Amino acid sequence: MNSSHVRLCAALGWHSCSAVSRPPVLIENLALRQQLAVFKRQNSRPRLAAADKIFWVHLRRSWSPWKNALIVVSPPTVVRWHRAGFRMYWRLISRVRKPVGRRPVTTEIRDLIFKIATENPSWRAPRIHGELVMLGFQVSERSVSRWMGRAPQIPESGQRWLTFLSNHREAIAAMDFFSVPTVTFAVLYCFFIIGHDRRRILHLNVTRHPTSAWIAQQLREAFPYQPPVKFLILDHDSKYGSEVPAAIRSMGIGAIRTAVACPWQNGVAERWIGSCRRELLDYVIPINEKHLKRLLSAYITYYHQDRTHCGFEKQTPEKRMGCAGEGKVIAWPRVGGLHHRYERAA
Repeated sequence: MNSSHVRLCAALGWHSCSAVSRPPVLIENLALRQQLAVFKRQNSRPRLAAADKIFWVHLRRSWSPWKNALIVVSPPTVVRWHRAGFRMYWRLISRVRKPVGRRPVTTEIRDLIFKIATENPSWRAPRIHGELVMLGFQVSERSVSRWMGRAPQIPESGQRWLTFLSNHREAIAAMDFFSVPTVTFAVLYCFFIIGHDRRRILHLNVTRHPTSAWIAQQLREAFPYQPPVKFLILDHDSKYGSEVPAAIRSMGIGAIRTAVACPWQNGVAERWIGSCRRELLDYVIPINEKHLKRLLSAYITYYHQDRTHCGFEKQTPEKRMGCAGEGKVIAWPRVGGLHHRYERAA
């Protein structure tokens, strides 16, 4: 005989001996409990609705012997319902009430802090906070300082070096050689000096036999008076020897030698050589020194006055004037017709 049968027999014995003395409400309660026990045997895990849970949570707070009457679920389940209701209540209250405390830092402000800190490595939180205030953003200086610690690292050394060169380009020039074969398979050597500020060719000459004495003479012809630059970049070409650096220093110019086999350190000169080859030398065969000088002179004139540069915001080294009219477009040949300049007729 199982426990349910024992409880049932005890209940029937109790009812038979004291049915007259007990009030009807207790007998009804016993009948309801017996039916509930049958229902629980058929469905051991009944599903309760939200109203049922609220009822038992309220009953737990208002009636102390609530555990004795609980059969459908266990008392810890009712306690768990109560705690879940507590969390739900305060979650709703937090959403309805006005938020307190400091304002959150938006993604826009955070990205702007990162941008300013990266572009200005020497700026600190007060300076960046001042810029944000001037832009109309409401953020505390403490928040700026905290987010600055999470900003990306400062630009790489190459970027910092590029910034340094841009700030000192008026005082920097570069010199280099490049070779050109002639129609008779001879080799001509072109020497040039280019300024970093507007990429202008300060001096150019051609020779068959470059020597250190000849190079020193070219430097004196390029800078006959007070030199316009303070630093001259050159590589470790064996043609320079020791005389060329000494001649450069005697003019009051600092000789900056690039590392061995590192042409990228003299990038301005190397890029001009590439432009000259792609736009002129790849389409002509020089006959002799005089012919090559004439071609290079025409190309330099075109390079200074007509050719636009991406680094100058599509301007020329000598700042070419734009056309304001709406007349017919006229083409002017340059460098023997290899290139053209376009203008509007008046």
